[in-house]
This record gives sequence, structure tokens and C-alpha cells, in this order.
Amino acid sequence: MPSTDILIPTYNRPDALAATLTSLCAQTCQDFRVTVSDQTDDLDLSTLGTIQTVLRVLEAHGNAPRLLKHLPRLGIAEHRQFLLEQASAPYVLFIDDDVLLEPWVLELLLETIQREGCGFVGNPLTGLSYSDDVRPHEQQPFTPWQGPVQPETIAKGTPEWERWRLHNAANPLHLQEKYGFTPERPCTYHVAWIGGCVLFDRAKLESVGGFAFWSDLPPESCGEDVLVQQRVMKQYGGCGVLPSGAYHQELPTTIGDRTFSAPNLLPV
Repeated sequence: MPSTDILIPTYNRPDALAATLTSLCAQTCQDFRVTVSDQTDDLDLSTLGTIQTVLRVLEAHGNAPRLLKHLPRLGIAEHRQFLLEQASAPYVLFIDDDVLLEPWVLELLLETIQREGCGFVGNPLTGLSYSDDVRPHEQQPFTPWQGPVQPETIAKGTPEWERWRLHNAANPLHLQEKYGFTPERPCTYHVAWIGGCVLFDRAKLESVGGFAFWSDLPPESCGEDVLVQQRVMKQYGGCGVLPSGAYHQELPTTIGDRTFSAPNLLPV
């Protein structure tokens, strides 16, 4: 059994997905299995040479990739729950289908979560088109962990909730440059939540119910990652780690209607 199941929900992004999968081929830690779940209605990804070529490379590396079709679309929370139910490894890495990873990312995340024993650890996404847009006012909530990661309860309207601003634009890049964080000299820090690249301890994620709350949400809802991280953080703690080697491809969102946000509809 691999140490990590990498879980990728995708919808109508074949080119971005191909780039995401390609970045997995060069990970310094190759002890993982990739599962892609596709909800594109009018396209079969298995017919695309760009996707099949990368899947064959991953297979040659021993990563046993799986490409699944999962319809009908019942919302992103349901999609993530479906993927979680396919996993059996001790850790699960949820990455979005428009993310590129540096080769050391999975190794850094695994080392961090195993050392800290917390529920999740994430690499925040950087939008490199904002590399010249330095935002010191958004970096103020940056707070490194002093000692081991501990459980936290973060409430809306508190100063701690404002940590979400740390992950805007290229803030992660500017923070790691400012403090000199490297893969050899990383830093864990307090977060409100992290989007796009989060490694969970699978047993701890499942113990809080995973994403099974999907049935209590309208299909067009969002914020499922925020809610589940809040629940895991409350019980087991969670953190971000810098440097981040996760880059956003900066594509338009596939969830256009954000009227219904899970943290506003369901309790932590």
C-alpha cells in the first residue's frame, strides 16, 4: 500500500489536468497512488493522448493511476467524498485540477504531518502573475507555530479568521522570501484554511465525517474544504507549511455560483 492517495476532482479542464498530473511525475517521493475523478459531461478523458501519456508515465513509476468517471454532478463536496471513499492509504492529498507542484512538495508535506501528528498540513497556492504585487498588510496575520501543532477553533469575525488573507495572490512567495524558508528550513504556521493542496491524515479526516455533509448542502454550494478543515482543526490541529511549491494555473473557477457556502450553512 502506498503512503499517500493523491485525489484529484476534475471538471472540464483536460489541459490543466494534464499539467497537474505531469508535475506529479517528478515528485521526489513516489510512494503514492493517483486517483482522478472526472465529471465532464461531454468528454471522455481516456480518449485524450495528453492525459493517457502522463498516466502511462505515472504507471511506469509504480503509481497505479486510476481515471474514474463520476456522474451525475451533485456538488464538489459530494465529489470529494466519492474520492475519499476510493482511498485506503494512511494519508490523502487533495489537489485541485489546476495546480502545479514543485518536485519536493509531497515529501515536505509528509515529513511535516508525520512530525506534527496533526490532522492536515497544506501548501498554499501561489499565483505567480502577482509576483510583483507585494501586500504587507495581508501578511500581518502570519504566525509561525511555536512548538507542536495543536487543535484550534477558529470563529468568523475574529482576528484569527483573517489568516485567510495570507494565501491571496503571491503572499506565500513573498513570505518565504522575506523569512528565508526553504525545503530544508521549513516553517509551520497557523491558518484559517488552505485551498488547493492539502494533505490529510485519512483516519482523522474520516473520524470527523469527511465530506459526508454533502447531502445537507445544495449541489451548487462551495466552501466544503473550509468546513472540513475547520472540523479537523478543532479535533486534531492543522497547519500550513512554507515554502510552498504549489502554483495556481489561475484559470476561471468552475464553481461560478458561490451563494451557498458550507461554513455559513453547517456548524463546525
